[in-house]
Amino acid sequence: MSENGSAADRDLVLAEIRDAERFVLVTHENPDGDALGSLVAMHEVLRALGKDSQMFMAADEFPLPYEYRFFQFDGLVSVPPDDIEDRTIIFLDCGNIDRNPADVLRAEGTRIVNLDHHHDNTRFGTVNYVVGEASCTAEIVWDLMRALEVTPNQETADALYVGLVTDTGKFMYENTGTRAHVMAAELIEAGVDVHEIYRRLYEGIPYGKLELLARGLAHVERHDGGSLTLTHLTAADYAETGAEENFSEGVVDHLRSVEGTAVAALVRDLLGEDKAGRRKVSLRATDDRVDVSVIARAHGGGGHRQAAGFSTEMPWNELVSSLREEIAAQL
Repeated sequence: MSENGSAADRDLVLAEIRDAERFVLVTHENPDGDALGSLVAMHEVLRALGKDSQMFMAADEFPLPYEYRFFQFDGLVSVPPDDIEDRTIIFLDCGNIDRNPADVLRAEGTRIVNLDHHHDNTRFGTVNYVVGEASCTAEIVWDLMRALEVTPNQETADALYVGLVTDTGKFMYENTGTRAHVMAAELIEAGVDVHEIYRRLYEGIPYGKLELLARGLAHVERHDGGSLTLTHLTAADYAETGAEENFSEGVVDHLRSVEGTAVAALVRDLLGEDKAGRRKVSLRATDDRVDVSVIARAHGGGGHRQAAGFSTEMPWNELVSSLREEIAAQL
């Protein structure tokens, strides 16, 4: 691994893991499969090395999306440990430190190891190992695990596979390289039940999720010859279908698959009285013609070249016009 993360950076991370004894692991708010899989897997690796490790996620992150509720999270705390100033903090899958809102993580003198694969990572750590060519952060954890000569237990293997399969879009996205398949093969050898993981992630969906998808597909708009295909979901859509906020996950991928689309977008109302008037915009590029992370960063967000997002209070017509202009500027 070398595109952005150098061999020297990797050695620094390995030395930190070997030398330190106490760790706290964190990831970004509203964690996805890669964030959660990397968190659990790194925790298990550290425990296998005899380290004192705790995972920290704020209580308001729960309940998690239904597809991730099978994780056990043994060693999870919902408030930062009292001795956090004496622990090495490992950030996993965080493009910038603001993606985790806990103020205690920003204390002066905090020792931070930053492990990530987002190419626009702000390198906020004391030690930064950012590998832009990695398919997912779980791939970085897998690589470190092998270097540390840790044999994965079942929980570690499952967690790494969840990170891999979700961030590669079931091995369909362009970030799926040879190394991703090697990783998958090794994890299957370690005991991952591929069908069972697929069933947990993608089957047994709540009916409200199907109803929400139907509403999203009913609202589809196409602009500029199909260069932009987008839809929206309102607070009323959620209320009337009984859907949880995370049930919108995957809607944008249906738009992405439409012929002629350069960028697919889902614009959804954020729920909660404190978020009234704000929308979350999820962007997906179908190929390398448009880098959607550039668009997201211009609006205070971020992400990958082909998957990014931001939140905004822009009126609908203004937002659509802005997206059309920003896409056209890259085509």
